[in-house]
Amino acid sequence: MSSTVLDLTDVVFRRGGNELIHGVSWRIEAGEHWALLGPNGAGKSTLLGFCSAQVHPTSGTVDVLGKRLGRVELQELRRHIGHVNPRHPLQTALTVHQVVLTGITGTVELPMRWTPTDAQVRTADELIDEVGLTHRRDARWPHLSQGERGRALIARALLAQPELLLLDEPTTGLDVAAREQLLTVLDRLAHTAPEVASVLVTHHLEELPTTTTHALLLAHGQVVAAGPVAETVTTETITRTFDHPIEVDHDNGRWRARALPPARLHSA
Repeated sequence: MSSTVLDLTDVVFRRGGNELIHGVSWRIEAGEHWALLGPNGAGKSTLLGFCSAQVHPTSGTVDVLGKRLGRVELQELRRHIGHVNPRHPLQTALTVHQVVLTGITGTVELPMRWTPTDAQVRTADELIDEVGLTHRRDARWPHLSQGERGRALIARALLAQPELLLLDEPTTGLDVAAREQLLTVLDRLAHTAPEVASVLVTHHLEELPTTTTHALLLAHGQVVAAGPVAETVTTETITRTFDHPIEVDHDNGRWRARALPPARLHSA
């Protein structure tokens, strides 16, 4: 059985006459944890759309979990992909436990006349504990902080036992403490679910978990660099990606970025 989770080959994507993605190739193996980095408008959301089997390429091929887009039943494929979106469009006051259970049904709301099994309830509770929300199990969605919502959505995504976990700017709107709590949860996942591959989308280096293994840097719909994170996230590549002189620093597994004066850029 192949360990390749995602395989993009020479992918081009056009919308409304504009080419948004220009010949991107990208491969992710099981257990790898990728950061997808780039400025606003770089094409990150479109690439994530390929990963989640929501967007088809104009040309080139996209294989997700060994299935080629355009030749596969999408609903079945999506059941094996966990997606954490901080803009989760829940409209009703479900509890944390109920929100997590929707990871089984793949819906935003709980389906009518659907009842989880005892095993599913137990697994949901175990995941709620794993993300540190046991004390908030019965708290309702409108009463949760943004950080608590993010952790609940991670538990929801994991309940379906995905092979690929997608995190779309999961720290959006979080204060420093909530961000660090969420990153701690993500770091633990590398040990509790070592076979699951992940892609975290961000444009802030400070938001990368310490367990990040690889990075793809995207600018203007093209790959600037891709590969092991220590080789890919550098002062030179981040400067090119964001079209601004930026110094990159790495310490104790965490990354930092700050503006670099032009004189120092030329001597770096």
